[in-house]
Amino acid sequence: MDHIPLKRPHFFFTTAPLPCPYLQGRLERKIVTELSGPDAEMLHEALSRAGFRRSHSIAYTPACPGCNACIPVRILVDEFRPKRTMRRIARQNANLRIRQSSARATAEQYRLFSRYQESRHAGGDMALMGFYDYRSMVEDSPIETFLAEFRGQDNQLKAVVLTDCMSDGLSAVYSFYDPDGPSASLGSYMILWLVEEARRLGLPYVYLGYWIADSSKMSYKARFTPLEAFGPGGWRALKLDDAKGEADETETH
Repeated sequence: MDHIPLKRPHFFFTTAPLPCPYLQGRLERKIVTELSGPDAEMLHEALSRAGFRRSHSIAYTPACPGCNACIPVRILVDEFRPKRTMRRIARQNANLRIRQSSARATAEQYRLFSRYQESRHAGGDMALMGFYDYRSMVEDSPIETFLAEFRGQDNQLKAVVLTDCMSDGLSAVYSFYDPDGPSASLGSYMILWLVEEARRLGLPYVYLGYWIADSSKMSYKARFTPLEAFGPGGWRALKLDDAKGEADETETH
């Protein structure tokens, strides 16, 4: 991992334990730090390469008592080859129109986001988010961030992915899609699109956040091989063994 020098010290804090949203009966705790000031982008690069994720202007990583199930993973773009099922997903969605824009929230996006939350994550914290909460999630970024909107031939918004730009890759922050439309594996398609976009830009990685082998919400990431995982020895090839990633799609974490 490249060493990125920082110009000033940064302070890290530990959150209070809360129920884990992914593994029943476990507690979630995080190490967090603020991304602010002239070093924000440099700090984000350094922390992302050390397994951290970004939310708003905060970088975080799990520090859960007695648990290390959350494994940061990234796709090796140059080595990735879509499997037959993924090629089918790409064909199914080939008629979508894709528009990239700066990270600006709209009422149309929020309506789709709310429908997605109510359908897939009813009762969760994000299902309670109002428009201004959603706007904060999208727009409160101290680094270069963009939105990609996926629209059907009728110009209806079908899916959205919020993405951070890094010097060595694209980092999928959050994605959501039409929960009521015909099954087209839109969540998987957005990852496939990010891989091709990173390839077009000459970037070696797509950062997918945390893979959790025993969580159906996260196990789908195991299909996007080859993957690298971050651990005590840095980034290494992820050995999936029997993990097949059967869950089709959910949000990035």
